[in-house]
Amino acid sequence: MYKTLTPVLKEAERLDYTVGAFNAHNLEMVPAMINAARDSGSAIIIQTSVSTARYVGMTNFVAVCKSMAESETVDVVLHLDHARDLTDIKDAIDAGYSSVMFDGSLLPFKENIAKTKRVIDYAHEHGVSVEGEIGTIGGTEEGFTVAEGQYTDPKDAIEFVKECNVDALAVGIGTHHGQFQSKTKLNFPLLEEIHHAIDKPLVVHGGTGVDEKDYHRLTENGIRKFNVGTELLVAWTRTAQEKFGATEVNNSLRNNIMPCNKVVHDIVAHKIDLFMNKNSAISAVTA
Repeated sequence: MYKTLTPVLKEAERLDYTVGAFNAHNLEMVPAMINAARDSGSAIIIQTSVSTARYVGMTNFVAVCKSMAESETVDVVLHLDHARDLTDIKDAIDAGYSSVMFDGSLLPFKENIAKTKRVIDYAHEHGVSVEGEIGTIGGTEEGFTVAEGQYTDPKDAIEFVKECNVDALAVGIGTHHGQFQSKTKLNFPLLEEIHHAIDKPLVVHGGTGVDEKDYHRLTENGIRKFNVGTELLVAWTRTAQEKFGATEVNNSLRNNIMPCNKVVHDIVAHKIDLFMNKNSAISAVTA
């Protein structure tokens, strides 16, 4: 079914797992991602940046996600990621996105609250879920750079969720956007403090740089949405370079693009298995 974050993350909380949120960098990736979720028996969050949504067309993303959610019998959330302009958010909601993120993390705290509340009012009125953010994620995403990330202050998180009825909260615990060549050192004591302080599903951004060995501990501390973007982009592009570099110019495009999508499918399936703790029993035996 085509759903919002709310029921999907509630189910994840009840069954103690994390839902993967995968950035679609083009429309070609989407069927591969959703099929991977179907095969794994998991819900999936397909998310797009504003620039990718504008490039492909918001209604096109909505049409594909809705139709596949119904035909493939899988729960799909279509989420607008890191939107800072209220017009972009309104357009996504009006186009049929089921979830949006307002990123006011670089704004003064009170302005972040005020604008997030405005987004919530409009989104909830239209049956759409909202993710907010406190603290910042370092690195570069879609040409937007934050030199140094800022840890989330638990006191700010408490006040923020008291004022804003967000459906999920992104927190800064040391991750970085665009990081795929090294591993991130996470501030687990801070995450534990935030998790015990607020009763909201928590979100990790910049997930590509997180060591997979840490996934289970993140789930244990309230992370219910985990974003993966750069890893998919790099894998798709590397495969495309290999295939297109060796092909005849009159070879069908699908013969070069299908392997790119297969790589995406396999990454998504692998991540979902880890997020759902499918291998936890095996790990416990072999540890």
